[in-house]
Amino acid sequence: MNKKTIKNLPPELIRGKRALVRLDLNVPLDSEQSITDDTRIRASLPTIQYLLNVGARPVLLSHLGRPKGKPELKYSLEPVADRLEELLPNTKIIFVETTDTDEAVKASHELGANEVLLLENTRFLGGEETNDARLARSLAELGDFFVNDAFGAAHRAHASTAGVAEHLRPAVAGLLMEKELEYLGGVLAAPKRPFVAILGGSKISGKIDVIRELLPKVDAMLIGGAMACTFYKAMGLETGKSLVEPDRVDLAKELLDTAGAKLTLPHDAVVAASMDAGAGHPVSRDSIPAGEAMFDIGPKSAESFSRAIASAKTIIWNGPMGVFEKPPFDAGTMAIARAMASATKGGATTIIGGGDSAAAIAVAGLESEVSHVSTGGGASLEFLEGKTLPGVAVLDDR
Repeated sequence: MNKKTIKNLPPELIRGKRALVRLDLNVPLDSEQSITDDTRIRASLPTIQYLLNVGARPVLLSHLGRPKGKPELKYSLEPVADRLEELLPNTKIIFVETTDTDEAVKASHELGANEVLLLENTRFLGGEETNDARLARSLAELGDFFVNDAFGAAHRAHASTAGVAEHLRPAVAGLLMEKELEYLGGVLAAPKRPFVAILGGSKISGKIDVIRELLPKVDAMLIGGAMACTFYKAMGLETGKSLVEPDRVDLAKELLDTAGAKLTLPHDAVVAASMDAGAGHPVSRDSIPAGEAMFDIGPKSAESFSRAIASAKTIIWNGPMGVFEKPPFDAGTMAIARAMASATKGGATTIIGGGDSAAAIAVAGLESEVSHVSTGGGASLEFLEGKTLPGVAVLDDR
């Protein structure tokens, strides 16, 4: 982690100054505008609290949902302001319904001790997602220094994640950003061995670059989820009605040839006539019936994958082993979650790479029993692919 963080800024220099903080407060809301999962809000609290403790004045920016560059009530950050008030009981949260306006700048200058200003959804602004230079300059008026703590949005070159830092210095990482980069960067730079990667999910196309980047670095790679079926097809096996990407079969064959013994596919699969069948049955991978589809890895695979995890010192997991949202097709994914928690107890470094894997470990109730759960699905994938994240690249080097 060669980027400066808020801890590298001398407290006496930022006391009383406005900290423009880009967070990832993109939380799920139900039809009543109630927050159904506040994980991302809680993850942002250490940075907000640190800034308050050193006497800085936090001004918070975030996106929520996918409004089309104009205000939509259902994507307002007002419910987030209410939740922040509950989570920071001795702090006054001021919510302003605009972002790049004179009203917002005035509110930022009027902030007092133990007060936090939350501005409205950055994606209500037309130039946000195009990284408009005028908007970036306008956002820079809201602070005296910039803190990017939105790892989940760091792979986007938006006005509030990258552009603003061109006009506002110092520009440093928050505590969550620092933690994400240290864990994910540490895995890529100097993992304790054996180093095992578990990749799942439905499509090989979304994970090709991760597979290619990680294969030379890992001691073993375990493949689960429907993406295993594209590899099965490359091996000439019957895949029945399973999800297969025909245009990726040659690539899967190439990866199998390149990886050799490093790459392990499920030995068995749980199959059913449909996802709504309510039950499935295990078969060996070379016995998938023509009229059925694979919806989970089989029990023998869950056991062998768990043994591989138990023997490792560094494990990264990205992508479920099956349709974990629909029991009983969650068994393989839950077995991996339990194995990750057990390996952590045994001293291994265990990292969940965001997205569906983060949702799965939460369903299993084990998120506090692994080393790190990434808050950024797309960002963590791109980081593991070896790509430069615009929201990180723009920050000050140490």
